Formats: sequence, structure tokens, C-alpha cells
Amino acid sequence: MLCANKIATMLELKEELGTNSTMTVFRALSSLGYLTSYSHRGGYYTLPCIPDFDMSGLWAFDSVGFSRHGNLLDTVKALVETSGDGRTVSELDAALQVETKHAALRLLRLGKLDRSVVDGVFVYLSVEAVTRRRQELTRHHRAELHSLGAGMAADLPRDELKAAVILFFSLLDERQRRLYAGLESLRRGHGGDQRLAELLDMDPHTVAKGRRELIEGSVPSGRMRTEGGGRPRTEKKSPG
Repeated sequence: MLCANKIATMLELKEELGTNSTMTVFRALSSLGYLTSYSHRGGYYTLPCIPDFDMSGLWAFDSVGFSRHGNLLDTVKALVETSGDGRTVSELDAALQVETKHAALRLLRLGKLDRSVVDGVFVYLSVEAVTRRRQELTRHHRAELHSLGAGMAADLPRDELKAAVILFFSLLDERQRRLYAGLESLRRGHGGDQRLAELLDMDPHTVAKGRRELIEGSVPSGRMRTEGGGRPRTEKKSPG
């Protein structure tokens, strides 16, 4: 059944196996190996060969989320620890498409994550000292850049600001558009993918891809200027 439908609930598995015993189902699943969803209170199951995990170790089917890292607690911990600048609850919500506040607070109480206030917002960080310091410094730098941009735009009417964003967006290439939309989605938190997609006339999946690339630090490096761009080279004149 799982191979055909990709995911299933315990009730669906019981009906498929013709049993009312939860233990019978778990014995059958254990013989195959199985994964439990981190969303929907762990109420869905799949086989390890089915998910096509992204670079963050996440996979969703029909809005049901699965993680290579395990349950919601393990997944939140992994996303924070592998991030370049920690994660806010809004950013975790956006990445996992579930509420993560209680999971993050529990990890904090258990001493498995740390937390700091940056620009008036709680940011969850690794408990490993070197990683935590690097994440905190990067987050502070990002907050400073954001404040600078917000200050420059503070005097613009909303419609003019929106027009300026769309004009700037039109000047970018395809990769830059995706990453810019992903960055703005991160700033907006939960639901940001859809809002940016509507504003910039993009596919929400493209916005989500840009957001994931920024979260994972998987942005391909390369020349931002085409060959031959920039100021023409000045040839040195030989002394006459």
C-alpha cells in the first residue's frame, strides 16, 4: 500500500493488513523499515525508499512532512545546528510548514539548543560554542543590513516602494530573482512563499527553492559580471 500511495495512516494500514492490532502493523513496518511524519502528530508513515529528500533532509507529500532527521524535535535541532546564522521560529515555521515554537522551547529547556536576542527577535542557535558564535555574528550582520535597507525605504509611500521592488526585480537574472524572492520570504516568515509569489508573479515552488538555497548555503558561486564587463582596460603607454 505504501509503495502505491507513498504515505498512509495507521488506520489505512490496519485496513490493508486486515487487522485491528497496532502491534501487528508495527511488526510489518519494522520488517521493511519505516519513517514517521514530523507533521500531523506523527500520524503518517512511509518507507525509506519513497521520499525524495531535499538538501535540508525534508520531503512533503500532500502537505504531510517527513524528515531524514527524524521527528519534529530532531528536525528543528538539525536545521538550527546546520544553519549559517541560527533560526527564528518564523523561519523554522516557513521551512517546515508547521508550528515549531513549542519544539524549539523544549529543545532550549533540554539544553539541546541555545537562544539569543538579535534585533529584538529570539534566534535559536547551536549549543556548540564555536558554531554558536559564528551564527550569532552572522545574524547580527544580517540584521544591520536589513536595518539599513529599512531606513532608506522608510520615507517611501507603500505603492512607490512596491513599484521600486518590482523594478529592481525585473533587472535581475533568473537565479538572482529566485534568491531575492527567497530572502524576502525568509524575512516575512510563515506564508512568505505565497505572498512573494503573488507580489512578483512567480511560482511559489520557485520562491521556496530560493529560500531553501539560502537556508542551506547552497548558492552556487560564480562571476556576477560577464566576461569583458567593467571598466575597459587602460593600456600602458611606453615611454617615448
